[in-house]
Amino acid sequence: MSEILVIGKSGQVAQALAHAAAADMHCAGREEADLLNATAMATALDAHSPRLVINTGAYTAVDKAESEPGLCRALNVDAPAALAKQCHERGIPLVHLSTDCVFDGEKPMPYMPKDTTSPIGVYGQSKLDGELAVRLAAPRSLVMRVSWIFSHFGSNFVTTMLRLAATRDEVSVVDDQYGCPTHAPALADALLQVVRKVNGPDFEDWGTYHLAGAGETDRASMARLIFAASARHGGPVASVKGVPTSAYPTPARRPLNARLDMSDTTRVFGTILPVWTEGLEDTVRVWVRELRSS
Repeated sequence: MSEILVIGKSGQVAQALAHAAAADMHCAGREEADLLNATAMATALDAHSPRLVINTGAYTAVDKAESEPGLCRALNVDAPAALAKQCHERGIPLVHLSTDCVFDGEKPMPYMPKDTTSPIGVYGQSKLDGELAVRLAAPRSLVMRVSWIFSHFGSNFVTTMLRLAATRDEVSVVDDQYGCPTHAPALADALLQVVRKVNGPDFEDWGTYHLAGAGETDRASMARLIFAASARHGGPVASVKGVPTSAYPTPARRPLNARLDMSDTTRVFGTILPVWTEGLEDTVRVWVRELRSS
């Protein structure tokens, strides 16, 4: 029996949870809990009999989703809906991760959980539909929207910038997309704080919330801070040329404003994430150290 069953094993959040975890958490990868296999999911739930489930699994290839809408929806809508139903049937609360991409980015201020959603791509629409499906199938569920996750685990904006700097002197980065970068280990700690509240007595504040790092920035400014940190640790450095999103077309549009307001989360769970630059320093330091040892 596991106190917490995490669906997902290789993603940034799942890895961060595994590193932060107590002995009563189990992270189930695809070989054990394939989101596309409802029978396997049911078997995993029955084998571990968790007190709570955190679903970190998803289709996250934002651009590729435009050409793979079927697979994207299977992983981001159908699978979470089936998982939520199975959790509900077993009386298990579910925490499901979502994204800032459910918004169109037109709001001039950070988004509140109850703001109108309006996705501008296949990925965002699939995540929104997945949110709705989870909340419908499992009333005792939490949808936690996250934004701009980074860490030394796997591939993300920070590690991509560092890899690019190892091969070129200048990188062009969009300077009109704004968000709240979120360090995966800090996000994992926040999720565990949420879990403790949910597992406490008489919790009934089910619904949708936001989890994002404190502070905000644009992508180009973030890249400059990445390279400044890399220079301090003897890693690769490049100059940054800021460009508008219109000059960097991608298959899927990105919200220009991906900032998430966390006030509801803080009020209900007491959760406050640290300023994102603290996690950036640690991420770059570990990445550079691993580069040297490879």
